Amino acid sequence: MTAENQSLSASGEVPTVIVRDSTGRQLLCFLEQLIPLDGQDYALLTPVDTPVCLFRLSDDDEPELIETLEATEPVLSVADVVLQEHDLTLVRSAVSLTVSGELDEPDPEALDDDEDADDDSETYELLVSFMADDQEYGLYIPLDPFFVVARIQGDNAVVVEGEEFDRVQPRIEAELDERESDS
Repeated sequence: MTAENQSLSASGEVPTVIVRDSTGRQLLCFLEQLIPLDGQDYALLTPVDTPVCLFRLSDDDEPELIETLEATEPVLSVADVVLQEHDLTLVRSAVSLTVSGELDEPDPEALDDDEDADDDSETYELLVSFMADDQEYGLYIPLDPFFVVARIQGDNAVVVEGEEFDRVQPRIEAELDERESDS
């Protein structure tokens, strides 16, 4: 952790870290937890901007999550325009698409209604829907906490992906559980 981040922590502000993925895209995140494992510092981060997920919508079926997107996909250009109408900006970040700008807080009563849904399913709130190439799409905000795991390398943070994520994720969860039970 840099001296700047340490001084921010001491002043009561949450430090931020820029994390990069394997393609070089960046995401500005708040540093939630620092977890040392095997001589390496890992960080549990939350995005500063609001993460969003793109779904393909249809009348017949459940919305279909689009998991892989190229930053140049035409549908994202349409999403850009729609979001600009709401004074929001779509950011093609590392890990997830994000939206920057002032968003309304989710309606707590609507969330209570969703609790009747299957507990294993993630819940989302529709931000905007739009048409692109005769297909309806929606950008949804995940309501479950959205965490990013990164490896700290000097003043940089790199998204932990693939086999490394599979290896360290259970150990990070165990460390966090232990910290929680100690407090």
